[in-house]
Amino acid sequence: MAWPLERREIGPVKIRFWGVRGSISTPSPRHIAFGGNTSCIEVRIDDRVIVLDAGTGIRNLGNFLVKEDIKSVDILLSHTHWDHMNGFPFFTPAYDPNCEITIKAGHLIDQGGLRRILSGQMTQPMFPVPLEAMKSKMNIEDFRAGESFEMGDGIRIKTAMLNHPNGATGYRIEHGGRSLCYITDTEHVPGELDSNILKLIEGADLVIYDSTYTEEEFPQKVGWGHSTWNEGVKLCREAGAGSMAIFHHDPDHEDAFMDKLEGDARSEWDNVFAAREQMKVELT
Repeated sequence: MAWPLERREIGPVKIRFWGVRGSISTPSPRHIAFGGNTSCIEVRIDDRVIVLDAGTGIRNLGNFLVKEDIKSVDILLSHTHWDHMNGFPFFTPAYDPNCEITIKAGHLIDQGGLRRILSGQMTQPMFPVPLEAMKSKMNIEDFRAGESFEMGDGIRIKTAMLNHPNGATGYRIEHGGRSLCYITDTEHVPGELDSNILKLIEGADLVIYDSTYTEEEFPQKVGWGHSTWNEGVKLCREAGAGSMAIFHHDPDHEDAFMDKLEGDARSEWDNVFAAREQMKVELT
């Protein structure tokens, strides 16, 4: 079902999950309920489309946007590990010369920039179609994690550096008094609340948080750059956030496992839920 795009004075912030899995996509019958595509979230603010990450979920999103005849898209990348960017070559709007695509990343400014990475993954013999085949008007922009910037139409973006191998950026999207935070991929230090994250998510309506591991799994995964729902709940409560989405599900966490995990989390805090592919959330 297409969302109406009429402009209202202060419309809702609409969120749709197109990919919620981490590490690698999981196309199997045991991953149907929560979804097997990797990280990609659509945010609609009036007629603006903001995309968080370009994992495999962005392919389905792109096909949906083509049907809606959307001609302008902003993509904010948390980082450029494969599960967050390898859907980009299959993002159909990027091949449309009548479409404008703006892509931003905050972790590569000292490493040759985002264009080099996007082009590199679309280079033979790894991929047969080069970045130059994307005929859209493409703006590729680097910034430094920790900076804030305006996107027009009353949309403000705040960012923070996250604790992840090779770097990653957390985002806070603000509009009309509502706020959404996207915090993936990040590793916590047991017993310490991350001050960068606390500042970024303070009072947010929704925090989408990297909950790849359980507390039992985490000690064997130290250094891998991920966190737990337990740590996310602690951060959200401390920061006065309204709700939290469990995100970046481990590929080994099948539907039955995720059902139990969500139940355990909700017994700890009523305002937490596990993100599912195609789930829609509105901030009003």
